[in-house]
Amino acid sequence: MSRALRILLAAAVLFGGTAALSAAETAPLTRGTAITDPDLLRKLDEGDALTISRLLSPERKADGPLTADLLFSELSQLKDIPPAIDAEFDRYIIRQKAAYPTETIGVGEGFDVQLFDRAVLKSRDTRFVLAGIVNRMDRAYASEDSCGEIRLIYRLARFDGKTATRLPMTLNLVMKARDARQTDAEGKPISCAELARRWLDNGNWQELVGSRDDAMLDRIETNIQLSVAAKSALHDFRSDYLLKVFKYNSATKTFEESTLENQIDRDRIMADDALRRGFKDWLLAPEHLREFDRGTVLIPEKFLARSAVVPTPAGLDASALQPEFGMMQAEGEGKAVFADNDVVGALKQAVARGDVQNIRSVAGFQRRLNDVTCSGCHQTRGIGGFHFPGVDWLADRSSNASIVPASPHFLGDQPRRRDILTAFSTGKRPDFSRGFAGRPQTRGSRELAGSEYQDGWGAHCSLQDAGSGTRDESFTSWSCANGLTCQAAAASRRIGMCFIKTR
Repeated sequence: MSRALRILLAAAVLFGGTAALSAAETAPLTRGTAITDPDLLRKLDEGDALTISRLLSPERKADGPLTADLLFSELSQLKDIPPAIDAEFDRYIIRQKAAYPTETIGVGEGFDVQLFDRAVLKSRDTRFVLAGIVNRMDRAYASEDSCGEIRLIYRLARFDGKTATRLPMTLNLVMKARDARQTDAEGKPISCAELARRWLDNGNWQELVGSRDDAMLDRIETNIQLSVAAKSALHDFRSDYLLKVFKYNSATKTFEESTLENQIDRDRIMADDALRRGFKDWLLAPEHLREFDRGTVLIPEKFLARSAVVPTPAGLDASALQPEFGMMQAEGEGKAVFADNDVVGALKQAVARGDVQNIRSVAGFQRRLNDVTCSGCHQTRGIGGFHFPGVDWLADRSSNASIVPASPHFLGDQPRRRDILTAFSTGKRPDFSRGFAGRPQTRGSRELAGSEYQDGWGAHCSLQDAGSGTRDESFTSWSCANGLTCQAAAASRRIGMCFIKTR
């Protein structure tokens, strides 16, 4: 095992907190909302039923999934992805050399900063294996006609004779949950209610995923571990992850580089006074602030970035490295998008309107500004930069049993997602709101009570004095179960972790 991998695993245990759980123990949480069973995933993958190549090219006559070199060269839909990733790597290397000119950077253990080896994307020994299928009908607020999304998550793996090793890259093929043209056995259009019932009943996989034509394709999301750097005199241990999105263009039949949903382009906004004022006015408008509070806001593309580099670990506040926090400053401290007084005034009016569920302070606004973004969400209770690494069905079965399929953030959100499916299935309008990424909403409190996802050992909690002797109203409900107390962990002023009380 390489030094970089040992460091990464240690960080995953510290900041993910799920290393001791098994896939079997977490299975009840994903019932009806995700397919995580390793045996089923192996069957679907090795049978070529739900491989990327089969879904994007169902007419392909060749048997079996395509290796990485053929996947990107033979499937024209994917031709724009490798050069876009290469360009991001080149920019990243330039920035790293400028920031740390004395450190070496390259592929392999002989470098201070060890890069992801892009050669594996052109190798005949690697391919993407199916790691999980996730129902995201809870995102129907963003795509109501399609009843939300279904995500097929693939993990890059290297095959070397009889052994297989997973590599730090995931590719998510995001499909519409339904096509409006889809019909049931009687020729009637499939409703969101029917689709939700099939998932809750753990129906046939083919019915759950839907048809395999262009009308179902939405986008591809990639997450790559750019680099790993050990702790040095210049910086603490860190691992940087690259997030990219490629939207499907049905006219050109290709996945084209696109903006990331809600990934605020801080640098561009801060450099343009008109854009800065426009973003502030847009987000603080009553209807958008209400959606922002509930976690369902969709920020216009003109304010968004086309990539994100996510440093991990980022600590419990995720404030030291996350750029969105740099958009806020107290009044009189220099240029910022949101001054404290802007937020206080907008929240006061929102409270009077009854529009507030989660954000009750400047700190709450700041945290939501972080976790509504792709990068901020990935920094919060992830496992080494990923929220869904999936159970490694390629590994030896004895070791496979001790690996959890997803992060605490992902698992803690499953009761909310199941509630939404249940509402759909009974013909009701779902409540799409969500709490902060670090703490599930109370709608799943009974199911999650005493667990690390809610208020058990390792759960995120509120340090009530927040260093100032006052309670922060955005986080006062973040308490610990009996026998545990909220204790400071890492460098955080407001958020701690639930640990056993000590004398």
